Amino acid sequence: MNVLVYNLILAFCWAAITGSFTLGSLFTGLVMGYFALWLSQPLIGVDSFYFIRVFRVIRLALYFLWELLLSSLRVAWDVIRPFPSNNPKIIEVPLDVKSDLEILLVTNLISLTPGTLSVDVTPDRKTLYVHHMFADDPEAEVAALKGGMERMVLEVFHR
Repeated sequence: MNVLVYNLILAFCWAAITGSFTLGSLFTGLVMGYFALWLSQPLIGVDSFYFIRVFRVIRLALYFLWELLLSSLRVAWDVIRPFPSNNPKIIEVPLDVKSDLEILLVTNLISLTPGTLSVDVTPDRKTLYVHHMFADDPEAEVAALKGGMERMVLEVFHR
C-alpha cells in the first residue's frame, strides 16, 4: 500500500483517539503519522522517496510564497511610482518538464505570480510562452524561471 495512504490512516486514527475531527487535529495526526512512519521505515520496508518528496513539496510551497511576496511588492511599487519601469515582453521558456501534471503545475505557478502570465505551450510541449511584465533581460528571466519554479517541480516528481 502507498505510504501516503498509511499516513492518512494514521491521521484519522489520531483524530478518532482524540475525539476531534477538526482540521488542526487531522494535521497533527498527519505530522505525527509522518514521523512514526519515518522512524519505522526500516521495520516495515516502505519507500523512502515519500519522505523526501514531502520535504520537496514543502520547499516548493515556501519558494512559491517567497516569489509571490517579492513579485507582489515589485508590481505594487511599479504601480504607485510616478514613472513606471515595466518593460513587458513575451518570452520563450524551453521546458524540461514532460508530463501533463508537471507542465500544468509549472504554468499555474508562473501565472499565479504577479507580473507573469503563462500564455501558451507549443503543441510539442517543449516551449512555454510567458508574458513577463519586467523583461528587461529576457535571458535572465528565462534562467530564473527554469532555475526556480521548473527545477523545483522536477525535483518533486523525480528521484
